Amino acid sequence: MDRKISKQQLRREKTTMLLKWGGGIIIFCGMIFFISKLFQPVVHASDVFLEKVDVGNIDITVSASGKVVPAFEEIINSPISSRILEVYKKSGDKVEVGTPILKLDLQSVKVNYDKMLDEEAMKLLQMEQFKLQNKSRISGMALKLKVQEMELNRKKVVLHNEKYLDSLGAGTLDRVRQAEMNLKVSELQFHEDEQSYKNEKALIISNEKVKNLELNIFQKGLSEMRRTLEDAQIRAPRAGVLSFVSTEIGSQVSSGSKIAILSDLSHFKVEGGIADSYGDRISVGRIAIVKIGESIHEGMVSNLAPISQNGVINFSVQLKVDNDSTLRSGLNCEVYIIDSRKENVLRLANGKYYSGKGEYELFVLNGDMLHKRVVRLGDCNYDYVEVLDGLLEGDEVLTSDIGSKKNKSKLKYKKE
Repeated sequence: MDRKISKQQLRREKTTMLLKWGGGIIIFCGMIFFISKLFQPVVHASDVFLEKVDVGNIDITVSASGKVVPAFEEIINSPISSRILEVYKKSGDKVEVGTPILKLDLQSVKVNYDKMLDEEAMKLLQMEQFKLQNKSRISGMALKLKVQEMELNRKKVVLHNEKYLDSLGAGTLDRVRQAEMNLKVSELQFHEDEQSYKNEKALIISNEKVKNLELNIFQKGLSEMRRTLEDAQIRAPRAGVLSFVSTEIGSQVSSGSKIAILSDLSHFKVEGGIADSYGDRISVGRIAIVKIGESIHEGMVSNLAPISQNGVINFSVQLKVDNDSTLRSGLNCEVYIIDSRKENVLRLANGKYYSGKGEYELFVLNGDMLHKRVVRLGDCNYDYVEVLDGLLEGDEVLTSDIGSKKNKSKLKYKKE
């Protein structure tokens, strides 16, 4: 005969069952939590960078790309059309003032120069002959005038004598009139010849000036030819390093073509380019920060192209210290042009994560976990980015690239 089970026993059995099921569920949840923790993506402190949000000033900048170039470069052009006979130096060689770089074929130029020297000698002889002839002509005319002046004085004496004789009754009025006529004719002839003498002398002086001017023009051409001949013996105009030399022996070079470039590699500047959409934020005199790897160089925008080419405005930066050991010709660099300043703003260290104003998903440290958070960022400079929303002062933010782990919502952060 079955016994009736008491209510206390039923209650105990029910409680036992609930405890078993509850314990199982707790154990199951614990296992799931443990497994989830076991397979939680982890980043190690030694592999990443955490930057702390703080409050401070930000010099707002616009970024541009640039390249380090020599502060001074001189292009050496061929002064004549010729061909290269010999090459004495190559790219990368250091040269002093007057060092031969290459040799051009100067035969035709030398022949023309010698011909012009002969022409100069002939012109000088012709000038000497011209002066002697003029001197002889002027001397003859002056002597003739002197004779005429003596004759004129004689006729004046004759007239005086005739007038005296006429006053005594020993002469006649006709003889006085004849003497006056002779004197007047001689005076007219003298004045005419005197004016001819003056005109001839002025004409000779003018002709000599023309001849001298022609000779000077020719001698200037000769000096230019001499300078061309000297320049055609291609030598370094100053000390420096050759960054380019035309080394093809026998090749033809035209007048004015580039045959070498001489650079001063002890001083440098930066040539940069910026998108023309930022054209209103850059001007000559603006402070510029040049970043080459980990080194920072301060400078100033010294030159700005007046027009945009292919959407880019070119500019130059004069560095405050242009002979730093970290500067090398051809190095690519980042250039930041300071546009304005914002004071007492939330800021975060700049890094590769930042590509312009907008929203970002960044990991923020909370205990030993990194939680993804939507953050709004604003302006920047080469050091800091302005934080507009999503972060507080003191927050530590992951700024390193973590690859595919960035798609997770949270990450385990291990300090060991």
